[in-house]
This record gives sequence, C-alpha cells and structure tokens, in this order.
Amino acid sequence: MDPTSPWAFKDTPSRGIPGDPLAAWFAALEARHLERLTFQEVRRALQALSSLYVERRGRLASGAALESEGKRAAFALFYGPLHFLVVRGIVRALGASSPPPGRIVDLGCGSGAAGAAWALEAGGRPEILGVDRSAWAVQEAAWTYRALGLAGAARRCDLARLPLPGRGGAIVAAFTVNELRPPSQERLLARLLEAGRRGAHVLLVEPLSRRSVPWWDAWSEVFLAAGGRADSWRLPAALPERWRLLDRAAGLDHRELTGRSLWLVSAEAGSGSSSRAPAR
Repeated sequence: MDPTSPWAFKDTPSRGIPGDPLAAWFAALEARHLERLTFQEVRRALQALSSLYVERRGRLASGAALESEGKRAAFALFYGPLHFLVVRGIVRALGASSPPPGRIVDLGCGSGAAGAAWALEAGGRPEILGVDRSAWAVQEAAWTYRALGLAGAARRCDLARLPLPGRGGAIVAAFTVNELRPPSQERLLARLLEAGRRGAHVLLVEPLSRRSVPWWDAWSEVFLAAGGRADSWRLPAALPERWRLLDRAAGLDHRELTGRSLWLVSAEAGSGSSSRAPAR
C-alpha cells in the first residue's frame, strides 16, 4: 500500500479480551478491499450507500446496497466493523454469552460481523451459520469467519425455509429485518417467537432512528409479552483513526455507536444481566 495513502495509518490497538483479533481483521479487510479501489472511490461509494440507507430504504429489498464493487467494499470496510462493535457492545451488556450458545444462526448475515461478534464474546466456541440472499455476502461472511479464526459457514438461503435452532442455540438478525417486506417480516416474527419458545436465544438489532424502523414498536410489544426485553443503546465509539477518516470524508459523524435491540431468552436460561444501563 502507498504510505501516502489516507489508509496508511498505524493500527489502533483493539479493545477487548486479551488476544482480541480485531486489529488483524481490520488490516486484512483493507488488504482485501483496497487492492483495486482508491480511498476516494470508497468514500464516494460510502456516501451513496449511506444515502440509500437513510433516504431510499425502499430500494434495499432489491439488493441495491451491494450492486457495485465500490458499495460492497464500503459496506465491508465501514459498516461491517461498525455493526460488529454495536452487536458486541449489546451482547456484553445483555450478558448474552453466559452460558455461551452452541450454535449461532446469523440471519441476513451480510459480511458476517454480527454472528462473529457474538461468537467471539462467547470465547470463540459457538459454530456460526450465516445466511443471506446475496452471493457476495455469503462469500464475505465465510471469509470473515476464517479471518477471525471462528468455526463458521455461510450459504444462500430463503429465510422462510431455514430451520431455526431451539435450546442451546442462538439467532441474531442485525440490521436485517428492516430490509424485508411486511409479509416476510410477519412470518419471520412468528418463527422467531417459536424458536424462543423452544429455548433459543433471539437477538434483533436495528438503527436507533424510529423513522428507519416503523415496525419496531409493534415487535417490541410482542417480545415484551413473550418475556423478552427491548432496549436502546448509546455505546462508546472506540474506532480506529482510519475509520474516522472515512467517516469524516463521507460527511458522517459517528461520535458514538447507537442501536436498539430486542432480546428473548428462555425462562430456564434467565433473562441476562445488563452491565451497562441502556439509553431510553
């Protein structure tokens, strides 16, 4: 890499458990996605991708978020690690890795960040199955699991036909449900509740903005009625300087990481304990 490139910064030490592999993952992501693209190309793609998520969410169901090499690189380099840190923070606060699940199913896995974050918090022991409708996402998630030293596989699959785990298993759907059309959302909600009744741990994560998730209040009521919990989060943004550079260059401002979650766990396993007070 050109030492004058905006990406040529010293690695920021990762903050986590001893031996946390995040710094190496970030470096590998750069090598993987910046081989054929410039910083300016990724910046422009990130601007377009951010506009799509904020202003034109109706196009997400058509796969527009991953329609070009630039958008795919921006998603993997920027949103993948951001989603990782958000999910990791929520999993820690909920105590969702004690006891560790034996298997994690990551619905709409994207680059694999959400399932990987939970698995690493659980000591790297759970097996991960990432599923997505995008062939690129499946390949990227499989690469993420290998890069982080996790036991995982990814495949294309219709969520309506995917068998969901029960007792001893976990399900995560991070920044996924909002990309489904209402009929598919309703079918998925019923299946998630059934998996919870069979003993699976279920974690949903979406943006904090209510405009982005108009269905959230209805889902929250259902999760609460089933014995779950709903939380809003504001987490410290301990981001590497290279992320901050791209953040600023794309006109974004992640001074903190935010999200909202729905959490459902079987009564026998307990409801999880919060080590950080959620923002309401």
